[in-house]
Amino acid sequence: MPDHLALQPGQRVSIPFGRQSAMGLVVETGVEPPAGIELKSVYSTPEPWPALPPETFRLLSWASDYYQHPLGECLFTALPPALRRGRPAAEKPDTWWRAAGLPEALSANAHRQKALLTWLRERPAGAPVSAIVAAGFTREQIRTLHQKALVEECAASGKAPDPASPTPGPTLSPAQQAAADQIPGPDGGFSASLLFGITGSGKTELYLHYLKQQLDDTSQALVLVPEINLTPQMVARFRRYFGHRIVVWHSALNDGERLSTWLKIRNGEPVILIGTRSAVLLPFTHLKTIIVDEEHDSSYKQGEGFRYSGRDVAVYRAHLNQCPVILGSATPSLESYHNALSGKYRLIRLEERAGNARPPTISLLDIRSRPLEGGLSRPTLQAIEKCLAAGQQALVFVNRRGFAPVMMCFDCGHMVECPRCDTRLTYHRRDRAMRCHHCDYQTAATEHCPKCQSEAFKPVGQGTERTEDILAAQFPDTPVVRVDRDSTQRKGSIQGILKKVNTGEPCILVGTQMLAKGHDFPNVTLVVVVNADGGLFSIDFRAPEQLIQTLLQVSGRAGRGEKPGHVLVQTCHSDHPILKSLCQGHYLTLADQLLAERESGQFPPFRAMAIFRAEADTMANSLALLDTLKPKASVTGIEVWGPLPALIARRADRHRAQLVLCCDNRKRLNQVLAHLCQDLDQQKLPSGLKWMIDVDPQETG
Repeated sequence: MPDHLALQPGQRVSIPFGRQSAMGLVVETGVEPPAGIELKSVYSTPEPWPALPPETFRLLSWASDYYQHPLGECLFTALPPALRRGRPAAEKPDTWWRAAGLPEALSANAHRQKALLTWLRERPAGAPVSAIVAAGFTREQIRTLHQKALVEECAASGKAPDPASPTPGPTLSPAQQAAADQIPGPDGGFSASLLFGITGSGKTELYLHYLKQQLDDTSQALVLVPEINLTPQMVARFRRYFGHRIVVWHSALNDGERLSTWLKIRNGEPVILIGTRSAVLLPFTHLKTIIVDEEHDSSYKQGEGFRYSGRDVAVYRAHLNQCPVILGSATPSLESYHNALSGKYRLIRLEERAGNARPPTISLLDIRSRPLEGGLSRPTLQAIEKCLAAGQQALVFVNRRGFAPVMMCFDCGHMVECPRCDTRLTYHRRDRAMRCHHCDYQTAATEHCPKCQSEAFKPVGQGTERTEDILAAQFPDTPVVRVDRDSTQRKGSIQGILKKVNTGEPCILVGTQMLAKGHDFPNVTLVVVVNADGGLFSIDFRAPEQLIQTLLQVSGRAGRGEKPGHVLVQTCHSDHPILKSLCQGHYLTLADQLLAERESGQFPPFRAMAIFRAEADTMANSLALLDTLKPKASVTGIEVWGPLPALIARRADRHRAQLVLCCDNRKRLNQVLAHLCQDLDQQKLPSGLKWMIDVDPQETG
């Protein structure tokens, strides 16, 4: 460290790296160098302050230890891509206004440049590049005027003016007010509250009221949502009350937008950030409240790389910041519910729907021996027809995108499989393609069996596309709106869909789990679940919990306005105890039953769990690595299962196996995991063999 530089942990530095330079992060200072090693000097630091302030640095260091992931990767996750590449921690000049130069410097035929000057003269505060381009001008015209000193630039301040008269907080119902009164304020230090609010009870209004009452003009708050597609609706509601104090963070932002939001947070601006999972890692300096909406959602768990849980990291961050964290859900995770029962969290109940709305009635429709049209029974189609005739909207839930999950030859029995995975290809009729939803392999769809050339090559099973076509044929005068990952890929598409539905005109919504999360459709009075049996017989111990959560969440889209709602669940197992209990609509009763089952089997949350995963070019190599780990992991207090092939053993031509570790003591498990990681880091593994650890896994297959 050169004498002229005063560095501290979390600060960015430019360092020599071979023949090039690289951007690094300081993690410790005042360390004695190892004997016999010559150190190179740090070149410089882009800014005199730490990009990661002390509290954020401690959070990421804890996450690195807990999730057994390299510290460097954890730290750099908290930086926007521009700063990882070494860009200055400042926004690019964005706003342009007219300078004092005389337009006589322009040639007589520079009509568009003169028009741009006139346009800017009408805007004394200047205009951002995006607005200038949207008005029909070009960046080249801006550059030309800048070279002639006719326009000037400045960095965007990031502080848009707040509305002249901010809307006061929402008025709460007595039930909402009673729940709000139980949530501790920021002045009381750390607290964790589990808000169990049934669907349609107004949890968002409660969040808004809490922030209006408890957050001062200098404080920051974080609101986590599980999906990007939930962000626009949430942002619109929050901006109504907080204006431009609201900023967003999710993976669809470009590099400039991410840097702008990151700087607002790091500079301590009093923002309320609405973001997805990674927002919890950002460098807040005045964080006073954290809200985790739909806390049960599996999207909060990162599936690859740094496998952290956004919800659990949020709780630890609240502890570090000594501020309250509110976990909200109509179907709380069994882990959070168990923490509430054991006294770690405060359980707050909100069991009345807002306004005059009432919870929907849920009924099972046994479809055994019934003829089906695209997966829909005749009573189901009649219920949809009745709903539309009343001028209302219906929602049809199909938890599989594409047209059909399988293409099968009815002569030779051949089914088209992915050449890279142990799965079958899904037929997407819109694109005439067969796609693998695991590795993204795709090939053109054919009308003949690729094995025997028979024409009896037909789609089998239901996907959202097929259900959409059946309903469009049955109800030709009614719009059918499909909502899945394929139909919402384009930027702004989900907003267009929501706008169409929120007009209240009769329509049929067809979609996947994206429709089950947090959306508010006041005129939807009928919800149809095409097939509820998928999670009843899974080998994953979490499957019953996830099935109940999904069904209750999608059921909660019905009857959120003045009109009563009804849910029709098609099943071949109408006598199954889980589905029969589901009809009562009491989630916590079901959660108590599932917790009792978990305790008898000693599954999480009653024991800590981690999974070692290995993948290689052959299954033999994957299993061999885990075989060497098993004796080292089989120590006192640790129960080891496996090694065994993963549920999908081959994915993208990689053969995957896993070793499951369980322990009553979480600290003991983490010590063993750290020892195993250190042991593996010192080994030279065969080329192509990779391993990773998943602590608190959400998927055990």
